[in-house]
Amino acid sequence: MQRHPILLSWSGGKDAAWTLHRLQAGDAFEVVGLLTTLTDGYDRIAMHGIRREILLAQAAATGLPLVESRIPQQCDNERYEAAFAAALVQARERWPGLETIAFGDLFLADVRAWREALCTRLGWRIETPLFGADTAALANQMITGGLRATLCCVDTTQLAAEFSGREFDARLLAELPPAVDPCGERGEFHTCVHAGPMLRHPLALRAGERVLRDERFAYVDLEWA
Repeated sequence: MQRHPILLSWSGGKDAAWTLHRLQAGDAFEVVGLLTTLTDGYDRIAMHGIRREILLAQAAATGLPLVESRIPQQCDNERYEAAFAAALVQARERWPGLETIAFGDLFLADVRAWREALCTRLGWRIETPLFGADTAALANQMITGGLRATLCCVDTTQLAAEFSGREFDARLLAELPPAVDPCGERGEFHTCVHAGPMLRHPLALRAGERVLRDERFAYVDLEWA
Protein backbone atom coordinates (compact mmCIF):
# COMPACT_ATOMS: atom_id res chain seq x y z
CA MET A 1 0.00 0.00 0.00
CA GLN A 2 1.34 3.41 -0.95
CA ARG A 3 1.91 5.76 1.94
CA HIS A 4 0.53 9.29 1.70
CA PRO A 5 2.96 12.17 2.31
CA ILE A 6 2.35 14.13 5.49
CA LEU A 7 3.95 17.14 7.19
CA LEU A 8 4.35 17.14 10.97
CA SER A 9 3.93 20.15 13.24
CA TRP A 10 7.08 19.87 15.37
CA SER A 11 7.30 21.67 18.73
CA GLY A 12 10.46 19.91 19.84
CA GLY A 13 8.49 18.24 22.61
CA LYS A 14 7.41 14.73 23.51
CA ASP A 15 3.93 14.79 21.93
CA ALA A 16 5.24 15.83 18.52
CA ALA A 17 8.05 13.29 18.81
CA TRP A 18 5.68 10.47 19.74
CA THR A 19 3.34 11.48 16.91
CA LEU A 20 6.30 11.08 14.56
CA HIS A 21 7.03 7.67 16.04
CA ARG A 22 3.39 6.60 15.68
CA LEU A 23 3.20 7.77 12.07
CA GLN A 24 6.46 6.07 11.15
CA ALA A 25 5.28 2.82 12.72
CA GLY A 26 2.06 2.84 10.67
CA ASP A 27 1.38 2.07 7.04
CA ALA A 28 -0.80 5.03 6.09
CA PHE A 29 1.61 7.98 5.98
CA GLU A 30 5.17 8.93 5.10
CA VAL A 31 6.39 11.92 7.09
CA VAL A 32 8.27 14.10 4.59
CA GLY A 33 9.16 17.07 6.79
CA LEU A 34 8.73 19.02 10.01
CA LEU A 35 7.15 22.44 10.47
CA THR A 36 8.14 24.52 13.49
CA THR A 37 7.11 28.00 14.67
CA LEU A 38 9.96 30.16 15.98
CA THR A 39 9.82 33.56 17.65
CA ASP A 40 11.97 36.26 16.08
CA GLY A 41 14.41 37.99 18.40
CA TYR A 42 14.53 35.03 20.74
CA ASP A 43 15.25 32.61 17.85
CA ARG A 44 13.56 29.88 19.84
CA ILE A 45 10.60 27.56 19.38
CA ALA A 46 7.42 29.39 20.37
CA MET A 47 6.13 28.48 23.86
CA HIS A 48 8.73 25.78 24.46
CA GLY A 49 11.66 28.20 24.41
CA ILE A 50 13.98 25.64 22.78
CA ARG A 51 17.01 27.15 21.03
CA ARG A 52 16.98 26.98 17.24
CA GLU A 53 20.35 25.22 17.25
CA ILE A 54 18.81 22.40 19.29
CA LEU A 55 15.78 22.34 16.96
CA LEU A 56 18.13 21.91 14.00
CA ALA A 57 19.90 19.07 15.82
CA GLN A 58 16.54 17.41 16.53
CA ALA A 59 15.55 17.69 12.87
CA ALA A 60 18.89 16.26 11.78
CA ALA A 61 18.44 13.36 14.21
CA THR A 62 15.03 12.57 12.68
CA GLY A 63 16.54 12.69 9.20
CA LEU A 64 13.75 15.03 8.07
CA PRO A 65 13.94 18.51 6.50
CA LEU A 66 12.60 21.46 8.47
CA VAL A 67 10.21 24.22 7.39
CA GLU A 68 10.28 27.27 9.66
CA SER A 69 7.35 29.56 10.43
CA ARG A 70 8.56 32.87 11.86
CA ILE A 71 6.41 35.00 14.16
CA PRO A 72 7.17 38.29 15.94
CA GLN A 73 7.29 38.67 19.70
CA GLN A 74 3.88 39.39 21.28
CA CYS A 75 2.32 37.84 18.18
CA ASP A 76 -1.44 38.11 17.71
CA ASN A 77 -3.55 35.41 16.12
CA GLU A 78 -3.78 37.15 12.74
CA ARG A 79 0.00 37.32 12.33
CA TYR A 80 0.41 33.75 13.60
CA GLU A 81 -2.04 32.47 11.00
CA ALA A 82 -0.34 34.47 8.23
CA ALA A 83 3.08 33.03 9.13
CA PHE A 84 1.64 29.52 9.35
CA ALA A 85 -0.07 29.90 5.98
CA ALA A 86 3.19 31.10 4.39
CA ALA A 87 5.04 28.09 5.81
CA LEU A 88 2.43 25.73 4.35
CA VAL A 89 2.85 27.39 0.95
CA GLN A 90 6.60 26.83 1.24
CA ALA A 91 6.02 23.18 2.16
CA ARG A 92 3.70 22.59 -0.79
CA GLU A 93 6.20 24.19 -3.17
CA ARG A 94 8.79 21.71 -1.91
CA TRP A 95 6.44 18.72 -1.97
CA PRO A 96 3.82 19.32 -4.68
CA GLY A 97 0.54 17.60 -3.89
CA LEU A 98 1.16 17.62 -0.13
CA GLU A 99 -2.16 18.29 1.59
CA THR A 100 -2.01 16.82 5.11
CA ILE A 101 -0.35 17.99 8.32
CA ALA A 102 -0.22 16.12 11.63
CA PHE A 103 -0.42 17.58 15.13
CA GLY A 104 0.31 16.06 18.53
CA ASP A 105 -3.00 17.08 20.13
CA LEU A 106 -4.21 14.75 22.89
CA PHE A 107 -7.65 15.73 24.20
CA LEU A 108 -8.37 19.47 23.89
CA ALA A 109 -11.22 19.34 21.39
CA ASP A 110 -11.44 23.12 21.01
CA VAL A 111 -7.76 23.39 20.03
CA ARG A 112 -8.11 20.56 17.55
CA ALA A 113 -11.25 22.14 16.07
CA TRP A 114 -9.43 25.48 15.68
CA ARG A 115 -6.53 23.78 13.88
CA GLU A 116 -8.90 21.89 11.62
CA ALA A 117 -10.84 25.04 10.70
CA LEU A 118 -7.63 26.96 9.97
CA CYS A 119 -6.10 24.20 7.88
CA THR A 120 -9.33 23.55 5.98
CA ARG A 121 -9.47 27.24 5.09
CA LEU A 122 -5.91 26.97 3.77
CA GLY A 123 -6.69 23.85 1.74
CA TRP A 124 -5.13 21.29 4.08
CA ARG A 125 -6.32 18.26 6.06
CA ILE A 126 -5.15 17.43 9.55
CA GLU A 127 -4.31 14.18 11.32
CA THR A 128 -4.04 13.81 15.10
CA PRO A 129 -2.87 10.22 15.72
CA LEU A 130 -2.68 10.59 19.52
CA PHE A 131 -6.02 12.33 20.00
CA GLY A 132 -8.30 10.69 22.55
CA ALA A 133 -5.55 8.63 24.18
CA ASP A 134 -5.53 8.13 27.94
CA THR A 135 -2.72 10.52 28.83
CA ALA A 136 -1.54 8.59 31.91
CA ALA A 137 -1.17 5.43 29.82
CA LEU A 138 0.36 7.42 26.97
CA ALA A 139 2.96 9.05 29.23
CA ASN A 140 4.03 5.64 30.51
CA GLN A 141 4.07 4.27 26.97
CA MET A 142 6.41 7.06 25.89
CA ILE A 143 8.81 6.42 28.76
CA THR A 144 8.86 2.63 28.42
CA GLY A 145 9.18 3.09 24.65
CA GLY A 146 12.49 4.87 25.10
CA LEU A 147 11.50 8.52 24.74
CA ARG A 148 13.65 10.87 26.82
CA ALA A 149 12.72 14.50 27.38
CA THR A 150 13.37 17.37 29.77
CA LEU A 151 10.76 19.79 31.10
CA CYS A 152 11.87 23.08 29.52
CA CYS A 153 8.92 25.27 30.54
CA VAL A 154 6.52 25.13 33.48
CA ASP A 155 3.38 27.21 33.99
CA THR A 156 3.82 28.16 37.64
CA THR A 157 0.09 28.82 38.03
CA GLN A 158 -0.40 25.06 37.61
CA LEU A 159 2.88 23.44 38.66
CA ALA A 160 5.80 24.44 40.90
CA ALA A 161 8.75 26.08 39.13
CA GLU A 162 11.06 23.42 40.60
CA PHE A 163 9.73 20.93 38.05
CA SER A 164 11.37 22.93 35.25
CA GLY A 165 14.56 21.18 34.18
CA ARG A 166 13.48 17.76 35.42
CA GLU A 167 13.43 14.66 33.25
CA PHE A 168 10.11 13.35 31.98
CA ASP A 169 10.31 9.95 33.64
CA ALA A 170 8.42 7.61 35.96
CA ARG A 171 9.56 9.46 39.06
CA LEU A 172 8.27 12.75 37.67
CA LEU A 173 4.89 11.19 36.83
CA ALA A 174 4.62 9.83 40.38
CA GLU A 175 5.32 13.27 41.87
CA LEU A 176 2.97 15.35 39.69
CA PRO A 177 0.03 16.83 41.64
CA PRO A 178 -3.29 15.07 40.88
CA ALA A 179 -4.66 18.10 39.02
CA VAL A 180 -1.76 18.12 36.54
CA ASP A 181 -2.21 16.10 33.37
CA PRO A 182 0.56 13.46 33.00
CA CYS A 183 1.32 14.78 29.51
CA GLY A 184 0.88 18.46 30.42
CA GLU A 185 -1.86 18.77 27.80
CA ARG A 186 -3.45 21.79 29.52
CA GLY A 187 -0.18 23.69 29.25
CA GLU A 188 1.09 22.73 32.69
CA PHE A 189 4.52 22.01 31.22
CA HIS A 190 6.38 21.68 27.93
CA THR A 191 9.26 19.37 27.10
CA CYS A 192 12.33 19.10 24.90
CA VAL A 193 13.00 15.63 23.44
CA HIS A 194 16.62 14.51 23.42
CA ALA A 195 16.36 10.76 22.74
CA GLY A 196 13.88 8.16 21.54
CA PRO A 197 12.98 5.75 18.75
CA MET A 198 12.19 8.65 16.42
CA LEU A 199 15.75 10.02 16.71
CA ARG A 200 18.72 8.32 15.07
CA HIS A 201 20.96 9.33 17.96
CA PRO A 202 20.51 11.05 21.35
CA LEU A 203 21.28 14.72 21.93
CA ALA A 204 23.56 15.54 24.87
CA LEU A 205 21.87 18.47 26.60
CA ARG A 206 22.17 20.06 30.03
CA ALA A 207 20.15 22.56 32.01
CA GLY A 208 21.53 26.09 31.91
CA GLU A 209 20.08 29.41 33.07
CA ARG A 210 16.61 29.49 34.59
CA VAL A 211 14.31 32.39 33.79
CA LEU A 212 10.80 33.39 34.90
CA ARG A 213 8.89 35.15 32.10
CA ASP A 214 5.65 37.12 32.40
CA GLU A 215 5.81 36.38 36.15
CA ARG A 216 4.40 32.97 35.27
CA PHE A 217 6.45 30.72 32.97
CA ALA A 218 9.57 29.09 34.43
CA TYR A 219 11.96 28.30 31.60
CA VAL A 220 15.22 26.40 31.74
CA ASP A 221 17.68 27.18 28.96
CA LEU A 222 18.77 23.83 27.58
CA GLU A 223 22.21 23.86 25.98
CA TRP A 224 24.86 21.41 24.82
CA ALA A 225 26.38 19.30 27.58
